[in-house]
Amino acid sequence: MTYTTKEVLQFVQENDVKFVKLAFCDIWGVQKNISIVSRHLEAAFEEGVIFDASSIAGFLSVEKSDLCLFPDPATLHILPWRPQQGRVVRFFCDIRYPDGAPFEGDTRRLLAEASDGAEKMGLLCRVGSECDFYLFHVGEDGAPTDVPFDDAGYLDVAPLDRGENVRRDICLYLDQMGVMAENSHHERGPGQHGVDLHYCDIRKAADDLVILKSAVDSIAASNGLWASFMPKPIEEQNGNGLHLNFSLAQNGRNIFRTSGAEHSPTAEGFIAGILDHIAEITAVANPLLSSYIRFAQNEAPPYISWAHQNRSQLIRIPTASEDHSRMELRSPDPAANPHLLLTLLLHAGLDGVRRSLPLPPPIDVNMYEQGDETDAPRLPQSLGDALDCMADSDFVRSILGDAYTEKYIRFKREETR
Repeated sequence: MTYTTKEVLQFVQENDVKFVKLAFCDIWGVQKNISIVSRHLEAAFEEGVIFDASSIAGFLSVEKSDLCLFPDPATLHILPWRPQQGRVVRFFCDIRYPDGAPFEGDTRRLLAEASDGAEKMGLLCRVGSECDFYLFHVGEDGAPTDVPFDDAGYLDVAPLDRGENVRRDICLYLDQMGVMAENSHHERGPGQHGVDLHYCDIRKAADDLVILKSAVDSIAASNGLWASFMPKPIEEQNGNGLHLNFSLAQNGRNIFRTSGAEHSPTAEGFIAGILDHIAEITAVANPLLSSYIRFAQNEAPPYISWAHQNRSQLIRIPTASEDHSRMELRSPDPAANPHLLLTLLLHAGLDGVRRSLPLPPPIDVNMYEQGDETDAPRLPQSLGDALDCMADSDFVRSILGDAYTEKYIRFKREETR
C-alpha cells in the first residue's frame, strides 16, 4: 500500500509507534539506518536528517561530508520482530545534499530513473527474485561458526530440514511487511535455504530484496543462528545464487508470453541487450572474490548464452505461460547491491530494445559439460577481470558517471590485492 505523508503521521500516532528507522544502503547494498523517536518524524519529512557521509563506504570525503535522509512515505513498514508495544517502523530514504540536490550515489534514485525511462518507452518491468542463504550455528560466545544448521538437501522436510520453522517465520514476517514470498524450501547445501519472492515492479523488487536480507538476519539471530548470503560460504558445497526473473508489460500485456518457440521482438531485444552487456555488469552482479569460485560449479553458469528451460545457461526461458512467462538470469549472487544491479540490467535490456539487437541462437547443451565445445564467450573469471570490463565500459559510465564508476572500481581493486 502507498501512503501519503499525512497518512503516515496519522498511522504512527494511532498505532503506538515510538521509534522510526530511516534506512538506506551504501555502495555495496549493505543496509544502514538512523533511528529517531516518532515525534521527530514530521520534521524528518520536511527537513531531512543529516548524517556523516564520509563514514559510509563509497559516499563523500571528510571535507564536505553532510548528506540528508528524507523518508519515502510509500515505504512504511512495521518491523514485526520488534515489540508490539512501542512499535518500530522503517522507511527507505531518498538521499540529498543539504541544498536539496539529489545525491548521485543514491542507487534507489538511479533505479527509479531507469524505471521511468522504461515507462517512457511504454514498458513496465517486473522482477521476481530467487535468493539463497545459509544458516549456521553460533558458538557459546555468540560468535559465528562454520557449522551448518542441518545436513538436509534439496527440498528435504523436517526433521532432517531443521530450518523449516525459521523459513516459516521469515515468510510470515515478510507478508506483514508487504513482501510476498511465493515459496520457500531447503536448498542443495547443508543448512542452505531459498526464498522466492513474487514478481513486482522493479523498484519494489529491489526494496524487497533488502527487506528479505534484513528479515533473514534478524530472525536467524532470534533463533540463535547466523545467516550468510556470501556467494560461496562453504567451498565444496553449493554457492548462494540470486536468480532474477524479468518480464515486460506493454499496454498491460506481458510481452514475454510465448507461442511455441516464438518471442516478441521487444522481448528478444531485451534479452539480447542483457547478453551484450552482462560482462560489463558482472563486477556489480558478482562483487566478491568468492563470487568467481561459484561460477561453473553447482548450477552457476560461466558462459554468456541462453536457451529454453536449460538450467546450465546464463539466461533461460522457464516453462511458464501467460503472466508468468519471463526470462531468468542465473549469474548474480546475493552479495550484489540490488538497486545498483537492477539499474544496470534494466538499462542493458532497454538498450537492446532501442537498438533492436538480434537474439543469438539458443545453445541447448549442458554448458557445464560441453561449454568449451561451443563458441559462447565466457563471463569474467575473476573479480579483477570483471573490474577491467567495467572500467572499459562506456555503457556503465553513461549510467553511473565516471566518478561513481571509478569509486566503485577503486574500492573493489583493494580487495583483489
